[in-house]
Amino acid sequence: MSIRSDVKTLGRMLGQVLKEQEGEAFFNLVERTRALVREVRAGGDDHELRAMLAELSGADAGNLARAFTWYFQLVNLAEEYERVRVLRAAGGVRPQSLEQAMQELRTQGLSAEEVEALLARLDLGLTFTAHPTEMRRRTVRRHLEQVARALPGLAEGGAEGTAAEQIAAHVEALWRTPELRRLKPTVLDEVKGGLNYVSSIAEALPGLQRDLQRAFREVYGRDTAATLPLSFSSWMGGDRDGNPFVTPQATREALALHRERAREVLLGLIRQAFADLSQADEDGQEGTRTELQALFDAVQAGETVALVPRLEALDASLRAQGQRRSAEQLLTPLLTAARVFGQHLVSLDIREHSAQTGAAVAELLRASGVEADYLALPEHAKQELLTRELRSRRPLWPAGEPLPEALETAIGPIREVQDAVRQAGPRAFGRYVISMAESVSDVLEPLLLAREVGLRILPVPLFETLDDLTRAPQVVWELLSLPEYRTVLGSDVQEIMLGYSDSNKDAGFLAANWALHEAQRQISEVCRRAGVRWRFFHGRGTSIGRGGGPASRAILGQPAGTIDAGLRITEQGEALADKYSHPVLARRNLEQALYGLLLSAARQSSDLNPSWTDAMTRAARASAGAYRALVDDPGFLPFFEAVTPIHEIARLNIASRPVRRPGAPTLGNLRAIPWVMSWTQNRANLPGWYGLLEGLDAIGLDTAREMYAAWPFFRTVLDNAQMSLAKSDPLIFDEYLRLDGAGAHPLAAQLKTAYARTAEGVAAVVGAELMANEPRLKESISLRNPYIDPIHRIQVELLRRSRSQEGGLDAFERPLLLTIQGIAAGVRNTG
Repeated sequence: MSIRSDVKTLGRMLGQVLKEQEGEAFFNLVERTRALVREVRAGGDDHELRAMLAELSGADAGNLARAFTWYFQLVNLAEEYERVRVLRAAGGVRPQSLEQAMQELRTQGLSAEEVEALLARLDLGLTFTAHPTEMRRRTVRRHLEQVARALPGLAEGGAEGTAAEQIAAHVEALWRTPELRRLKPTVLDEVKGGLNYVSSIAEALPGLQRDLQRAFREVYGRDTAATLPLSFSSWMGGDRDGNPFVTPQATREALALHRERAREVLLGLIRQAFADLSQADEDGQEGTRTELQALFDAVQAGETVALVPRLEALDASLRAQGQRRSAEQLLTPLLTAARVFGQHLVSLDIREHSAQTGAAVAELLRASGVEADYLALPEHAKQELLTRELRSRRPLWPAGEPLPEALETAIGPIREVQDAVRQAGPRAFGRYVISMAESVSDVLEPLLLAREVGLRILPVPLFETLDDLTRAPQVVWELLSLPEYRTVLGSDVQEIMLGYSDSNKDAGFLAANWALHEAQRQISEVCRRAGVRWRFFHGRGTSIGRGGGPASRAILGQPAGTIDAGLRITEQGEALADKYSHPVLARRNLEQALYGLLLSAARQSSDLNPSWTDAMTRAARASAGAYRALVDDPGFLPFFEAVTPIHEIARLNIASRPVRRPGAPTLGNLRAIPWVMSWTQNRANLPGWYGLLEGLDAIGLDTAREMYAAWPFFRTVLDNAQMSLAKSDPLIFDEYLRLDGAGAHPLAAQLKTAYARTAEGVAAVVGAELMANEPRLKESISLRNPYIDPIHRIQVELLRRSRSQEGGLDAFERPLLLTIQGIAAGVRNTG
């Protein structure tokens, strides 16, 4: 079987379901729409298509969008299964595998001991977040998972076999399953959704651990005790920034779910190990089973257990008895899960906006009589007050006295993670992330709140805007220069989080990428001078406009010498399903990320070619200028609202978080996810390329070609831009320009010209047409276009109707939201 065969079979099944459920006339409508759209895509006249869409009822328009949406959902499954099939059939050393990483490290001159030291100091931390780009309901995802499980059976039984019947049943059920959520998901719903992927990750990890050991043995000729440098964290239930529903109670419930799921994972693996490890010890007793039974009883009772040391002792005992295979094959699943998941499952971070932590500290200082108006103090006075208080260990609030509501809201989550640490160990809590960190005092303030509880926390400043990124090295230097802060940090790693979304929305694609590069390079030097180990935490989304793209490519594009203790990366939205819905895919994605981490971390810091850095500085300035001129244009916001479905996206029940931060609606307080998603819907993809042309012009063609050939950072930037440009579609964007007379706006012609010239400019630098280096992705985009086109055109027609009548958005809400979901399924990488 091939992917084309799978797609054909799935499409035929969907067609049969449409005939049976909606009738022959509706099936013919789907086929006629498909044919007309193909004609228009090939350059034909679109009058017949427009006339047909204009005559559709709202119900038929919604059902038509659903039909094409389900086609994409099934095609996505076929593509995922094709990836699984290719991975399983691959022989030899796979590209971007752990074995290839070992080979390249040895070629670079690293000894076995140096590679083991590298593995010991690194950590790849993957952090699940609830950022809303996954629009499928859990019920829908479950049906799709069942289809995916049955796909391998098509090759055995053909289109008439049992597998085909199972798939057809789920496709039939899907057609009658509501795609749209009636209610916004709760925080607990988001936590449960994120934890769905733990099972496939847990199944993938033992194989990955064996891959590591096998690769080391093949390349260096001996065994290694090195373990996977992997950890998992979550923001779901702890991310309070702008989300009033993440209460202390929500945090408590999330942490309880973590412990419950960890217990399930461990108990299942202990049972399996108990069944498999039947060897007797030297005295003829079943010592291994006795130890596993004791562990089972303790975990089941919810006791905090030293899992890893006890399992490592079992592992060593088996190996000492010449039972290496038993240790690697039969004990590794349990030992790996204990190392990675423990009894906490994932480490929960707390994230809060700096304005909120500042307000809480101000209230605490006022109520305790220390300072009447903390927020009015200049920065140096804030620092003096905070460091003075941190030198003292006395709490400011009388013990046992109830806290005012505002303080309880701020301190309550810290108390909840303190309780979780007692129950599941220190890794139950991760870090305290401060959004929109602008100053040293922003980082010190949570320490004062945590002291009231008696919990040591490690604050992580999140630098998001262009100005914040520019100031970040100085802020970090001042922070690390404070003895009071260094006492708190001790020998731990200083994490610094970098925001891709807001910096891109603030300065545009190229300027944001350069600002992030320079912030990392300079902060790394600051930490090195201060004698502090550091780790960057990258707040990446799935779209190019939010730092997306292949993880391994992004990691390899990091500035040399900036990876010290490893990296943390956010994983969110549909990326969780794309990467971790199947154990084979999970294993491959983790393997590629580890490959990138090992090679990037091994690169020594070196001085960049000054002509390149000068060129990038000029390019960033020119690019940001062009971008700001666009978004600061007085007519831009009305134009944006006319040519995108931003108001309709705001009605999607895809997350508990509002689409805007508090305040009157402006471009500034619009969150980056709906901003990017809006431009994805109309296929302009503006956040992923606008301003790049002016940057390339400032560099010059010859220098840009030289930089692309020899500089991993610049190559990554342009390759990501290629992807964004390739997924853009001027033909479709023209349809959105028909809305509200937007096509007559000067910005319409400006954007169309900018797109064409940017695509030409990038192609000239890379020396080939767009995506020539990604033929499979290029083919996927071209194959999808004829099927996404109908949904775009239905969406435009519904937007025209809803905007032309009073209360139109209410009347056409459901079919419009179905088109948003359908386009997201077809384009992918939406937010």
